[in-house]
Amino acid sequence: MSTTSGPTFNRFESPHLENPYPLYGRIRREAPVFFDEALHLWIVSRYQDVRAVLMAPETFSSLNIFQSPVPPPPEVLEVLMQGPQGLPSLIDDDPPNHTRVRTLVGKAFAPQRFAALEPRIRALARSLLDAFAHEGQGDLVSRFTYPLPALVIGEIMGVPRSDMDQLKRWAEDLTLFTAGTASPQKQVECARSFVAFQRYLGELVQERRRKPKDDLVSAILQARHGEHAPMSDAELVNLLKNLHFAGHETTTNLLGNMLVLLLQEPERWRELQADRSLLPKAIEEALRMDSPVQGIMRTTTREVELGGERIPAGARLVILFASANRDENVFAEPERYNPHRADISKHLGFGLGIHYCIGAPLARIEARVALEMLGEQLRNLRLLPGEGFDYLPNFSHRGPRRLMVAWDPA
Repeated sequence: MSTTSGPTFNRFESPHLENPYPLYGRIRREAPVFFDEALHLWIVSRYQDVRAVLMAPETFSSLNIFQSPVPPPPEVLEVLMQGPQGLPSLIDDDPPNHTRVRTLVGKAFAPQRFAALEPRIRALARSLLDAFAHEGQGDLVSRFTYPLPALVIGEIMGVPRSDMDQLKRWAEDLTLFTAGTASPQKQVECARSFVAFQRYLGELVQERRRKPKDDLVSAILQARHGEHAPMSDAELVNLLKNLHFAGHETTTNLLGNMLVLLLQEPERWRELQADRSLLPKAIEEALRMDSPVQGIMRTTTREVELGGERIPAGARLVILFASANRDENVFAEPERYNPHRADISKHLGFGLGIHYCIGAPLARIEARVALEMLGEQLRNLRLLPGEGFDYLPNFSHRGPRRLMVAWDPA
């Protein structure tokens, strides 16, 4: 199959939106690296090629990874220009500045900081579940898997509880905006939300500079390491935007995808409830089988050969973690859910290399606590028959927007 024609990679049409994995499998077999003319992107789907990109940041740049390959309408750009123009920071940056920021943020993002949060995460989960456990059925996304990570990352950042609903609305607009499928009018609305979110974070940074607190923003502001310059306000605003989005949207999707996998085959859920020691492995297998981050952008800094194809300098690529995680050349029986598999640690659900997810320890704690609490407080948890799962069209992020379940109320 030629690089110019390639397969049709329309992730946003049924049945690919609901289940993209057969499409990924076909691409891996027929055109593992190809250029999609409609998307203006190179698509990279095999494990070995995705890994090669992740481990060569000098050739595959992370700058501008959130920039759509198709420029937004002029009226959207006009709104975006009204907000502060942030600098690259961590996720969308390259060495040497990435190294500097990662070092500073790493001091504030120490794993022991997250481990100490587990009692608070458990208390938040219990409070959410107590509010609806008597109802017997409901949507777990809106009642639990979305608010729990949002509350956790909000508290970590020091966001007042009274502001969290507003941040939730901004985050939802940002998710829709990055999907690139909204109408121009809706894109303008989302752009306004994005600008408001930036301004809010800028004010939060200024407030913490004046009056530090025991929160992540203050810890990052106070972080020092050798001759590394402290982070500027513009860097911090971009960093906090990314951390807030990843800290709740990605974890929400991890929880949703994991519950779909477990509840679609009730024996999987019963096995976990019978032996809680299996939870860490079940989380890793969910990250492999239905990755909350399906893929991410990169840009070539020079002409390079990848998967037998010559890719020019300045080309945009999307590397598909979710496809790589089901590569039959790496994982035994990749389409089968198996938390006991020997190759489970090879998954790319949190990336690899210098951009490995800095919040992975927190996501794992939240996922484990969420599954434990659901098992304890929602007895005989099960999917409601006849209910489907809604997925937002988005290149990078995948998770059910609705998860209708039933349980036996106490």
